[in-house]
Amino acid sequence: MSLITKAVFPVAGFGTRFLPATKAMPKELLPIIDKPIVQYAVEEAVQAGITELIFITGRNKRAVGDHFDANLELESQLVAKGKTELRDMVRNIVPEGVACIFMRQPEPLGLGHAVLCAAPAVGNNPFVVLLADDLMQGSYLPTQALVEAFARQPQTILSVSEVPQEDVSKYGILKPGITGKDGMIRVDGLVEKPALQDAPSRMASFGRYVFTPEIFAILRRLAPGAGGEIQLADAIDQLAKDGKVAAILNAATRYDCGDKFGYLTAIVDVALANPVYGAQFLALLRDRLEEQDTTDLAG
Repeated sequence: MSLITKAVFPVAGFGTRFLPATKAMPKELLPIIDKPIVQYAVEEAVQAGITELIFITGRNKRAVGDHFDANLELESQLVAKGKTELRDMVRNIVPEGVACIFMRQPEPLGLGHAVLCAAPAVGNNPFVVLLADDLMQGSYLPTQALVEAFARQPQTILSVSEVPQEDVSKYGILKPGITGKDGMIRVDGLVEKPALQDAPSRMASFGRYVFTPEIFAILRRLAPGAGGEIQLADAIDQLAKDGKVAAILNAATRYDCGDKFGYLTAIVDVALANPVYGAQFLALLRDRLEEQDTTDLAG
């Protein structure tokens, strides 16, 4: 049995980069073909042995709860029309034995504050945090890797990847220490979105973390940081300076679905990998490229 059974999903953001689509629909429900972004994160957590899903929501986020709740009217309509496979798919979005808890972040006071809002549901237990904007694809997903790493070394652990120089200022960047024989990287500090010349490395922390409940005490006394918000990166930095943070390399492919181009890239790659219509989609893309080449030559 996993030592970690609780996962926190901060889903209270406004999604302003996807307006007007997110004016009435939460960005976490934007689809990758036929599945919302947040469902990929939930499936990743469940695959890693998580049995309690804690969603930190905000205003106008009721639709997130509706997606993971039962819809008996829809199910009965599908059965009446002989669409039992679709009924089963809708019914099993959250598998049996997995519970959902929804908590409200009363004000948009930052990612650190959103995580702090989960404290009553987490209690004195270790937990993972998944940011749905980061879609992960691959045979070994980061939440599973974090849960297994925590079993070996129970402390705060980050999932990290090296990024190009031009992207350093977009992420929390590690000040890395020594790397152990097990691949665990000691983290001596975390700098939030540094200028390239100030960055201690090109190793970036992405939207997958495992924490001990010690993080809550730090978040409660943390002064507002960048943007006047309670920054999770600042709390991690404090823990790192006390020698209580490690990192592991992310082996999965990450798509930044909080960015329009990253979202488009995810849609294309997921479609190409689909066993039913992947080949047909690839043929469509090739046709469009040939049409574009013909147009360019004619011009």
